[in-house]
Amino acid sequence: MTVALMWEARAVEGRGEELLAWARRQRLAREPLRRETFRAPRDRVLVITWWDAEYDADLPELPDPDGVLVTRPVHRWRFESVGGGPDA
Repeated sequence: MTVALMWEARAVEGRGEELLAWARRQRLAREPLRRETFRAPRDRVLVITWWDAEYDADLPELPDPDGVLVTRPVHRWRFESVGGGPDA
């Protein structure tokens, strides 16, 4: 089974690049199958990691950044793959 962990934070206005750099520097206790980092308007940063694991497995996640860097608590979601095609 493939599990995707999503981590999303919104930086204090004007500190989006700093939050992006912070997220990219974060190392996990072990390497995921895949990791991608995204940015969006309003200084938001999204990191998605993919794991070969059961849905409720204990997986390493990015920590919360320093409170002075973000405007609200980090949002986290966990998803499981349901297949790859339109008929899946």
